[in-house]
Amino acid sequence: MWPDVVNRSHSWELMEGVVQCMLVAFWVLCVLGLRYPLKMLPVLLWELAWKSLWLILVALPMWISGQMDSSTMETAIACLWILIFPFVIPWRFVFANYLKKRGDRWI
Repeated sequence: MWPDVVNRSHSWELMEGVVQCMLVAFWVLCVLGLRYPLKMLPVLLWELAWKSLWLILVALPMWISGQMDSSTMETAIACLWILIFPFVIPWRFVFANYLKKRGDRWI
């Protein structure tokens, strides 16, 4: 990701630019999460959610139908790292603070 951002030799198409900038911003938040893991837990949960959805809704159907190209396979392999997340997420904390705890007032 960083080499594409720093050393780019061409202008990005609209969605490529959006994706690259979002991934850089996400990377910064992940680094911040190393310092404050519980406070940045929503970032980890978001990554678990989007990668799981992409693998299930995009990669899996392509793989099953035999239409997966090399760049999609590369992305799928990179996303498979998500398989370790369920083992490192403090689920008791998630349930206690995100599901059972009363929500903040809006007004």
